[in-house]
Amino acid sequence: MKRRNRTTPPMAITEAELTTLTRDLDELHNDVGMPAMHTAVNRWSEEIRSTRRGFLIGAGAVLGGAVLAACGSSSSSPSSTTAMGGSGTGRAKLTGDLAVAALAASLENLAVAAYGDVLMAAGAGKLGTVPPAVATFVTTVRGQHTQHAAAWNSAIVAAGHPAVTGPDQALVPTVDKAFAQVTDVAGAAKLALTLEDIAAATYLSAIGAVSATSSVKVAASIQPVEMQHAAILNFVLGQYPVPNAFAPLAGARTVADYRG
Repeated sequence: MKRRNRTTPPMAITEAELTTLTRDLDELHNDVGMPAMHTAVNRWSEEIRSTRRGFLIGAGAVLGGAVLAACGSSSSSPSSTTAMGGSGTGRAKLTGDLAVAALAASLENLAVAAYGDVLMAAGAGKLGTVPPAVATFVTTVRGQHTQHAAAWNSAIVAAGHPAVTGPDQALVPTVDKAFAQVTDVAGAAKLALTLEDIAAATYLSAIGAVSATSSVKVAASIQPVEMQHAAILNFVLGQYPVPNAFAPLAGARTVADYRG
């Protein structure tokens, strides 16, 4: 009797199950996550703009007083003019909540790039058999990470800084090295799970690191979404979807080791 060759399925769950999980994820994101995130980031951005307006009004009053004092001085007295804020061409160093926002945006950009690489590899036939449901999940999650990056960047731009468009450079070499070893759906899922775990831990850490209530709410509205991504990836790998009783902080990125 000849033995039939059995091929290993590309994932531990069925396409129908992944399709249902992806649909539920997207509905929850659109109905709950996005509204909460937009409300929080809009409030934060408005607070930033109000603070900037107050600073400019105060700076104008100080400068006006200086001009009046100069006009009232003797014409023979030496004078000099100094431009406020300087004219440096480099990116200003972000501090406080904005530094956390930059770190978060860079992590989201990294996830967007990684999921994009998975789609490209799948399209090129480098991951073996890729069920359509996998491509739908990857596309959906990539879109959510794109929206998260835009949310963080809206606060950064509101503060007068350029948006963070690049990935977290400290992690890029590690991710590139790991992706070079990916040859199937399971390998891609493991790499994606690592990134989602890092993002979830970083957001949990950020909730305690930022000071403004609105920025706390931004981090708190996104962190559960990253954990939902991780839960589905665990399902795909045949692992328990919620392996920890409490969300861990292990692996969280900090502003101190962020390199832009």
